[in-house]
Amino acid sequence: TSPEGIFFKPDGTKMNDTGFAGDDVNEYDLSTAWDVSTASFLQTFSVSTQDTNPRGLFFKPDGTKMYVLGDQGEDVNEYDLSTAWDVSSASFLQNFSVSAQGSNPRGLFFKPDGTKMYVIGSTGDDVNEYDLSTAWDVSSASYLQNFSVVSQENALLGFFFRNDGTQMFIVGLQRDSVFSYTLGPQE
Repeated sequence: TSPEGIFFKPDGTKMNDTGFAGDDVNEYDLSTAWDVSTASFLQTFSVSTQDTNPRGLFFKPDGTKMYVLGDQGEDVNEYDLSTAWDVSSASFLQNFSVSAQGSNPRGLFFKPDGTKMYVIGSTGDDVNEYDLSTAWDVSSASYLQNFSVVSQENALLGFFFRNDGTQMFIVGLQRDSVFSYTLGPQE
């Protein structure tokens, strides 16, 4: 119960979500790509040793890494998957604290090449940006800057970036709306 984060395999044949109550990541197969009505539950992976309140979820595009944003620890937990997209093959590697930027982190997103990480916080009502000196390695992350969205929404729950980084979407609890922001081209 209480699903929080959601992520799809790039080809749409797998769906994963985080269970806030179950402290786990659930994996589903989709017999028809991108059609959630064809989803069937496959397996689950517990993250309770790292965090009992998992929120955001993200996978490296090749499925060999999984990232879980923990509300309790206020950190990003990184896992290696020995078999791509198979959560049962996950093993915890390391974590990175985001607590200095605010409590109650809710959403997680990575730039497609893994050199940037973004975390939204419901306390600061902002999007926090981090640079990763080693792609996909959260231990190499350093805080860069933030962008406040409090004038549009003060109860952030989720966000998404267009693949080329030129558009960002925010959704929240207060306004029951999706807000779109235009960003300049990424380097």
